[in-house]
Amino acid sequence: MKNNIQQLRKEHQITQAQLADQLEVSRQTIIALEKGKYTASLLLAYRIAHFFNQSIEDIFIYEDQ
Repeated sequence: MKNNIQQLRKEHQITQAQLADQLEVSRQTIIALEKGKYTASLLLAYRIAHFFNQSIEDIFIYEDQ
């Protein structure tokens, strides 16, 4: 699953650490999400969407393979 987290984070001019603090996760979680090595839980996906004032579908892109 791809996502637009890094792009949104840069548009909002916040660091990985700042985003992690806001979402109450580790910086390593943000790094893994941005690299596509970790899929967010539904709860975390909602929190990310709420933080960026976007829908989950606008942030996370499901690719059927």
